Amino acid sequence: MNVYTYLCFLSALSILIGFVTKKISKKVQYTIAVTATSMVCSLILIILGKLGYFKLDAVAKDVMQLIDFKTFLIDGVLGFLLFAGALSIKLPLMRTQVREITALSLFSTLASTIFVGFVLYGITALLGYQIDLIYCFLFGALISPTDPIAVLAIIKNLKAPEKLSMKVEGESLFNDGVGLVIFTTIFAVAFGGQAPTATGATTLFLEEAVGGVLFGIALGFSVHFLIKSTNDSSLKILLTLMIPSAGFMLANLLHVSGALSMVVSGIIIGNWSKSKQIDKEDQGNFEHFWEMIDHFLNSLLFLLIGFAMLLVDFTTQGIILALCAIPICLLCRYLSVYLPFAWFRRNTVYNPYTLRILTWGGLRGGLSLAMALSIPSNTIYLSSIRMDLHDLLVIMTYAVVLFAILVQGTTIETMVRKSKESTLIQRGYVNLNGKTYRSN
Repeated sequence: MNVYTYLCFLSALSILIGFVTKKISKKVQYTIAVTATSMVCSLILIILGKLGYFKLDAVAKDVMQLIDFKTFLIDGVLGFLLFAGALSIKLPLMRTQVREITALSLFSTLASTIFVGFVLYGITALLGYQIDLIYCFLFGALISPTDPIAVLAIIKNLKAPEKLSMKVEGESLFNDGVGLVIFTTIFAVAFGGQAPTATGATTLFLEEAVGGVLFGIALGFSVHFLIKSTNDSSLKILLTLMIPSAGFMLANLLHVSGALSMVVSGIIIGNWSKSKQIDKEDQGNFEHFWEMIDHFLNSLLFLLIGFAMLLVDFTTQGIILALCAIPICLLCRYLSVYLPFAWFRRNTVYNPYTLRILTWGGLRGGLSLAMALSIPSNTIYLSSIRMDLHDLLVIMTYAVVLFAILVQGTTIETMVRKSKESTLIQRGYVNLNGKTYRSN
């Protein structure tokens, strides 16, 4: 059987899991249920394989390797998922959160990379493991950007206060460019023997991030004018498919950020084309169409995340470091978010749960796992841990991703509910101690 055949069966399985979950309990989030179920299935296959029964774990592992998770996500469905997510972004609201989103996307991503690198290096040294600092920074780079797919699939459905929700969603959509520059630069130093330079990093940032934004603007408005030139409602919806398909591939061929291109194009189509060029009675069909695509692809992606456990080779040392990676990432995430908001608080009043939700809601997902899987295997062997560097970073990343989806994703609802009840959530201005502050 070929890759398409396997994807067809896995797609049907993801939909079936969602159907059964909804029948059992309507409170369990769809994506979390799919991930948890596929992870349990993976564990069962691994255990049966270890006990010598059926040997289905080897077959399932071969299927996962054939699909190639990294290529499937980064070079495939990522464009559709980001475009669909960006369609719901309200530009007027996002403008009120520009400085927060910018700080989280630029400063917090870089700061988290540095913090994770140094803390992980110190922890491994205390445990007696020898891991070069550059590899610790490499892990920090791939795990620091929040995953827009995981965030949009979980946070957005909780109906958090608009401004708070926009901070989380906006950061996750825009920090890919920064994360890619950091990861690519450290990757080149770790495996290419290149010395990091400010000029090289700046050039890469301009090519990838700025180039991606400019390409997204051109792509979005090009399709916008095509939509404007026709009165066929079905054709208007079909025209938008050009963006995450051919548009995404063209961005990658031009070596600009396809992810940022999709986000910018989605914002343009969602804020101009949908509201001004599509009749009100057809806007519901437009939204429903993209919601179904987003829902379907998310189901398949989270199913593959659960089954990705089959690609991990476990060792005692690897499990110890994977467990250490979870609190390290949470601590560094909090510090990287706290620093810019400590500055912003001088003249802005924030919801008291803002930092907690930004920390706990900074979910990692398929993108981090895909970057970890892109690290060369059988190249760097860590004798003190008795693991290949590729396998170690994959298992650490996988632990953080699973914790984010299964634990953070299921418990953040309590924080969101409390944030709604906060007396500081209100429109307009807030008066404290005789001074007037802008409510945010």
